[in-house]
Amino acid sequence: MRAIETGARLALKNILLLTDFSEPSELAISFAIGIAREYESRVYAMHVLTPVPLAYASPESAAAAIEGLEEGAQTGMQRVDAQLVGVPHETMLVRAESVWSPVQQALSEYEIDLVILGTHGRTGAIKLLLGSVAEEIFRRSTIPVLTIGPSVRRGIHNGGQFRRVLFATDFTAEAQAAAPYAISMAQENQARLLLLHVMRDPDTKTNRRTAQDSVANVMHQLNELVPAEAELWCRPEATVRFGNPAQRILEAAEELEADLIVLGVRDAAGHIGAATHLGRTTAHKVVAHAPCPVLTVRG
Repeated sequence: MRAIETGARLALKNILLLTDFSEPSELAISFAIGIAREYESRVYAMHVLTPVPLAYASPESAAAAIEGLEEGAQTGMQRVDAQLVGVPHETMLVRAESVWSPVQQALSEYEIDLVILGTHGRTGAIKLLLGSVAEEIFRRSTIPVLTIGPSVRRGIHNGGQFRRVLFATDFTAEAQAAAPYAISMAQENQARLLLLHVMRDPDTKTNRRTAQDSVANVMHQLNELVPAEAELWCRPEATVRFGNPAQRILEAAEELEADLIVLGVRDAAGHIGAATHLGRTTAHKVVAHAPCPVLTVRG
């Protein structure tokens, strides 16, 4: 999914599906199959075996543990291969020091247009151990990433079609980069396009008129995002809410029954640990708790 212009049609020729055989990863397979059938895509399914800390294990028990992990991974990939029957696909079991390295190589080698993965979506301290891989990928990937978090309900993949696309924007460069994908996904699916901006709570006692003017200005900016010709394909609806961005995006997704959220995200800015572990970012909170998949596009 290379950078596209607003109003351009979307092509998803090659999809990279990342799996760790967890429940969210199993659900991600359903989305990958549906999208691949809808867009006539080829799916590259990958599992990355990374070193496991075995500091207190004897050499014999460590070897047995590693062998067990390899056998489990091979069995898991055989199951994934069987699930993808009927869709053009390849499966890959890769051994690497980290997940990102083989992912980065695959993005280039297979000319990937979209990455799909499931995540446990942990927040807080546990995120240091389990939740950072997905965020590292969607912040480093130059290709848009569709993340299926632990709150996504089974049975909502609709054969890879999305009927209500929620695009949350703060009008930054990152959000502007994501806008064409939200519009294109809505066009391709003839979906409702829901445009959302979250503002700070207004001081209604001292600045009511300014707050009203600000809302009117934001509504105008939201409506300006969609070119006139796009309205032939999708039906944009703009809304402004006040408060915490992540909370309001999640509330809007529930209330409007969105089945896809589109967000622009910042890159890793050098050290990924600083980006993901020190702050619980809006993007991570949304991915971790969204009732539907989240498409992140790096600015």
